[in-house]
Amino acid sequence: MCLGIPGQIVEITDATRLMAIADISGVRREVSVACVATPDLSDLIGEWALIHVGFAMSVIDEGEAEKTLEALRGLGEAQETLEAMAQGDAALHTPAERVAS
Repeated sequence: MCLGIPGQIVEITDATRLMAIADISGVRREVSVACVATPDLSDLIGEWALIHVGFAMSVIDEGEAEKTLEALRGLGEAQETLEAMAQGDAALHTPAERVAS
């Protein structure tokens, strides 16, 4: 399964190589925009795209980006909850039981 994370294209860094800076939840990364390139790359500035392993895979609208980011935040919260539950369960066992499991 591939996971695309929404990022906003904020700058074209190398038009020849089709590279740009994407802001992904406050973290800026250089990404390839080859898959979403337009004749005038500056048209991509301000656009949202799904970013996967350094590539902008598709342009999405801002509403879709917000929904996806919210879902990803929810998954992160669910993971934290599961980890907390596992730690709580481990605390119920004696040290010998923890080694055996």
